[in-house]
Order: sequence, then C-alpha cells, then structure tokens
Amino acid sequence: MHLRQRRHFLQFSQLAAAPVPINKRRLMLDWLANKTTPNYTPAAFFLHFGADFKAGPAAATRHLEYFRQTGMDLLKIQFEQTYSRQDFLQTPADWAKLKLAKLDFYEPLLVTVRQLVKAAKKDALLLMTLYSPFMCAGHCGSSPLLKQHLEENPEAVKKGLEILTESQLLFVRACIAEGIDGFYMSTQGYEAKRFSSPQIFNNYIKPYDLVSMREIQKNCQFNILHVCDYVAPYANYDAVYDYPGHIINCNAKLTSQHLTAAEISKRFKRPFMGGLDRHGLIASGSPAALETEIKSVIRSSRRQFILGADCTVAADTDWNRLRQAIAIAHQTAA
Repeated sequence: MHLRQRRHFLQFSQLAAAPVPINKRRLMLDWLANKTTPNYTPAAFFLHFGADFKAGPAAATRHLEYFRQTGMDLLKIQFEQTYSRQDFLQTPADWAKLKLAKLDFYEPLLVTVRQLVKAAKKDALLLMTLYSPFMCAGHCGSSPLLKQHLEENPEAVKKGLEILTESQLLFVRACIAEGIDGFYMSTQGYEAKRFSSPQIFNNYIKPYDLVSMREIQKNCQFNILHVCDYVAPYANYDAVYDYPGHIINCNAKLTSQHLTAAEISKRFKRPFMGGLDRHGLIASGSPAALETEIKSVIRSSRRQFILGADCTVAADTDWNRLRQAIAIAHQTAA
C-alpha cells in the first residue's frame, strides 16, 4: 500500500469508528414512513470536494469527514467519474460510435461505495448521485454541440443515448449490489428555451432518464429526484411530475412564479427537499439572517420536509456554516 493510500486508510478507519449521537439511518427511514421527530427538521447540503477526492479511498474519507462534521441527515456520494470529451463527435451520426463504458470504468467510484457501505451504512442512508444519460452526453460532447445535434437529427443522437443508458444501468446495478440505499437522480433538458420544441425532451431525453430511474425506484428504499437548473431556469415542471423518486429536490423559483415548499410537495405528490437558494443567504448572508430564512422556509413547508439548497452549494463553503444551518433545522419544527 502506497504511503498516501495508507494515510487515507488510517484517517478513514478513525472516522468510521467515531460515534454518531443520533442514528440518522433509522431517523430518516422513520421520516420517510411519516414518523417525524418532534421539533426536528432533517437537513443536508451537498458540495464537490475537489480534484484530490473524486474517487477511491480519498473520496470515502472526505465524504465521511463531511457527514460527521456537518451533522447532516444522509450521506450522498458525489459522482465525479464523468466521461471524457470525445473529439470525434462532429455530426449527429457520430453519436452511434460512442464506446460502452463497462464496470472497470466505474471501479474507482465503486471502491468509494464499498468503503462507505462498510463504515457508515449502519449510521446513515447512503445515496449515489446519478446524472441522466443526456447530462452524460454533455460530458462527451459540449452542451452546445449536443443541443445542435438533437435539433438537427435526434434519431441519430438517440443511438448514443442508448449506449450511455446501457452503461449507466451497469453502474446502477453494481451500486445496488454493493449496498447503496438509493440514488440522487438528476435530470436536465426541460429548462425554459433549452430546445426549440418540448418534444425533443419528451421523445429523446425523458425515455432514457426513466430507464435507470425505474430500476432504482423498484430496488431502492430512499431516492431523491433532483430537477437541476444549473444550466437555465424552468418555466414549469409539467414534464417531470411523473418521474420516480420518494423525495423531490428542485428550485422553487420558476421563470413565472415562486413556489412554496408546500406547493412543490403538492404538485409532485411527495415530500420536498430544499428551500434555500444556493446563491443566497446560505452562501453569504449573516448568521442571523440565515437563521430567520431557515425558520421561515421550514414553517411554510409541510411536516415532511428536508432543508437543503436547490443544487450543490459552492465548493469553498465553510463546513461550519453548513453545520450551523443544519443545527437550526434540527431545532425547528415544520
């Protein structure tokens, strides 16, 4: 074992042995069954950990450090093994030439999964982040190029989405076999003005989203649907209300209106996770202003609610700031 790997192993062993005052796994399974804890709102925030913590033992150590230090209520593993840019993608027909990524491609991240399952599953629900096949296609070619090709010849691009979906299923099934409790399932493509016609999303993005999502929902007990507005805002969520997932995480701000937590829960017919703008007070507000906003968001929600941001917070966010926000939620009832 290399010295660096040994250091990560020792750090990880010490973290794994650290006591957890509340069993967050039992707490969140009870919460999902509508057995909420009085005067306690669950909370979790997600961020990227940097180039040194993308996969393997180092990623496992970092995820566990973050979970312990912030006091959050579930442990989500970041998916950092994105596809590399494929320069041969010049025309829509080129998408059929994508090479199927098999399990050896995902093995470094599966190492992270195995270590966290062994060390933390008794204490916490473990969720794997999953980007949609459309989002993975954007890693293979630039997002503008993917959009151009879907506008020109979506039937040709579909061949590449099929390959990416097949690869994703291999990874999903491997994670489930290793003991993952669920997935944080991310979708894009239905944003306002993303495509010239909503039929591109309905016919060529949504069907491939649903392949893995349905497999996940059938086999996992705790899944979060994340409607990602990283690229652009949404006019509405009409096309994704029927997506699987036990919980919905999305931005309450649409282009035409601002929804409350309770309204989002009602529309998606499931509990809502979120409430805080990742660019707002959680990023730079005073402690007092942040506390006021957190309490306001929670009190406008339904009883089953998880405090969080609308997407990942900035990577350089102070962990102690997040810990304080989570502590406020843990003392506030919906």
